[in-house]
Amino acid sequence: MTQTYKVVAVQMNSTDSVADNLERTESLIADAAGRGAQLAVLPENFALMATSARQKTGIAEIPGEGPLQDFLAETAGRHGLWIVAGSLPLKSPDPRRTYGASIVYDASGRRRDIYRKIHLFDVDLADSDESYRESNSMYPGDEPVALSTPFGKLGLTICYDLRFPELYRALVDAGATLFTVPSAFTETTGRAHWEALLRARAVENLAYVIAAGQTGRHPDGRSTWGHSMIVDPWGRILAECESGEGLALADIEPARVAELRREFPALSNRRLAGNLRSRDGGEIIGNRL
Repeated sequence: MTQTYKVVAVQMNSTDSVADNLERTESLIADAAGRGAQLAVLPENFALMATSARQKTGIAEIPGEGPLQDFLAETAGRHGLWIVAGSLPLKSPDPRRTYGASIVYDASGRRRDIYRKIHLFDVDLADSDESYRESNSMYPGDEPVALSTPFGKLGLTICYDLRFPELYRALVDAGATLFTVPSAFTETTGRAHWEALLRARAVENLAYVIAAGQTGRHPDGRSTWGHSMIVDPWGRILAECESGEGLALADIEPARVAELRREFPALSNRRLAGNLRSRDGGEIIGNRL
């Protein structure tokens, strides 16, 4: 019989109160565990939707130390499930900026790996007065992370990373069969692109995608899209939490990924694994991060 695992994308409406957010996180994780979840993915900024850079630097931790990480380790161990801790602020080389870090804990509460968000959201949205400069308060990471888990090789990404398929291909080349996408997509960009991008990353890589989002209005006036979902390697949405806080819960079959990749060998049929030349003789750089 094929081994299945129950996974959940946790959707939150986080505020600028860390205490309130952690209380809500605990409640949602307890609900997920009670429904049999073995892996829970939290959204980006689950512990704090900051209204200023100073708020984020004020709670930034170093790896392995601090109340946020203690809470996550204890919660994972007490409920006996893996947690991908969306993102939380870690200290960076610049004291004015923090890393956005996705930290993974196993079911015993042991920290297994850390991914620091590579792509920062510096964007002026077309046909909108919205403007974002994550690089003012965040420091970019530079290393893709894929780690072995009972659910398959897990490729870690965060929010804006979703728009950069070369990162996902690098993770696939490292063996990833499952991607996590903790996010705080704006309502504007989420309405236009969220589902399309998630399904594309699943289909083009023949991998599962677990995308946990922020939802609703936040203290800084920002509105996020929600629609947390789990997508299978064929692009089918297995579960979705459209709006409000809640859970998107589904069963995944890790062996299905290998099976699909054998039956539909698009990844092995790639021809841009190295360098090609364009018609005019210019170099095309393929599949490099």
